[in-house]
Amino acid sequence: MTSPQPLPAFPDGFLWGVSTSAFQIEGAVEEDGRGPSSWDAFSRTPGRIRDGTDATVATGHYHRWREDVALLRELGVGAYRFSVSWPRVRPAGGGEVNPAGLDFYDRLVDALREAGIEPVPTLFHWDTPLPLEERGGWLERDTARRFADYAEVVAARLGDRVTHWITLNEPAELTLLGYGLGEHAPGRRLLFDALPAAHHQLLGHGLAAAALRARGARSIGVANSHGPVWPLSGREEDTGAAGFYDVVTNRLFADPLLLGRYPDEGLAALLPGPVTDDLKVIGGSLDWYGVNYYQPTLVGAPDPRAQANAFAGIGLPAELPFGIREIPGRERTGFGWAVVPEGLSETLRTLRDRYGDRLPPVMITENGCAYPDPVHDTRRIAFLDAHLRELHTTLGDGVDVRGYFVWSLLDNFEWAEGHAQRFGLVHVDYATLERTPKDSYRWLRDALRAQRDGDGG
Repeated sequence: MTSPQPLPAFPDGFLWGVSTSAFQIEGAVEEDGRGPSSWDAFSRTPGRIRDGTDATVATGHYHRWREDVALLRELGVGAYRFSVSWPRVRPAGGGEVNPAGLDFYDRLVDALREAGIEPVPTLFHWDTPLPLEERGGWLERDTARRFADYAEVVAARLGDRVTHWITLNEPAELTLLGYGLGEHAPGRRLLFDALPAAHHQLLGHGLAAAALRARGARSIGVANSHGPVWPLSGREEDTGAAGFYDVVTNRLFADPLLLGRYPDEGLAALLPGPVTDDLKVIGGSLDWYGVNYYQPTLVGAPDPRAQANAFAGIGLPAELPFGIREIPGRERTGFGWAVVPEGLSETLRTLRDRYGDRLPPVMITENGCAYPDPVHDTRRIAFLDAHLRELHTTLGDGVDVRGYFVWSLLDNFEWAEGHAQRFGLVHVDYATLERTPKDSYRWLRDALRAQRDGDGG
């Protein structure tokens, strides 16, 4: 399966990879000393997961990891971004370490290295150990300290074979969906009282980065979600709403990391603890910047009459100062997300213009789409092809992009959607756990071979 035209040639050394996360693929939630996570508790609460499933088994990766490494090798990627399960390594969040958990990731990293694949571990992909969550989770400053302790434990075991580290995945989504709107774990509905979770995640990143560097790490990134924010109209109420939305979803998480300050002094005043001192820990802590891109957001003033006044399919409370609308005239994925390849290049150029020389090298740490097509997924091929061509236009345009990771290697447990949304290059039969590479897997395999052979267009 090939594209109508070869992909353009990317630079030598460009890092090609795929991504997954522990909670979404591992399963084995009660095996070998793994402790419960916030998502275990959330997904087992009736009505929380749309199709009523949970991740007790997920894709069975904990037992089938050798098969999955073989899929990665055949695919021909240079890197694999996975996440380490905090409750598998430190079941209580702090204190006793679970040796079996570290052993699992030790074997995985060895197998990846043997296959010629760079392991790129993410230390936190939303699965907070439940004992920490029950004490307040990321609303509490102590969670940031416990996270740094956990990072040191993982680095002590894996750091001799890991070059690239990611501390956090999408702190914006955990803050907004988990603590603000209650649609993800831990299911809190605090609206703007969720802001401490944002600050404590960023502080946790800074403290963890210091712990990693103490263990010799020299390539530390974060995976932040980003996308263009488009105002519904030129009216002041719409542009104001869009600007506010941009602050709370993009700049609230990027500005502290890249500029060492929050985007608004009034916003900073709402955050807990010695914020000025914390920003010295947070700012300047990155060697590269990870961008997860899926789609732009069309934002206007709140309007209870607007049918699409929703965030990722979630109805927004009327008291929020913005409303989200459906982007018209665009193909939509199975998740209902708009397909806007040029939004990726707009995102990167916005980061370049906004942060200038404070923006370190960039990696696209997630980009992908959900479609229900079991194996013959031509729409996913078209999606990836278009986004990679758009990404290529930014090279040499003042944005130093070093890598691209597809989300995801496998169909998996898609958070509040359960098993209903399939993002994988590989189809998973959830009854048997059989893996079947899709046409998109074969297309990407052939495209990567062409890149290595110098056959890009």
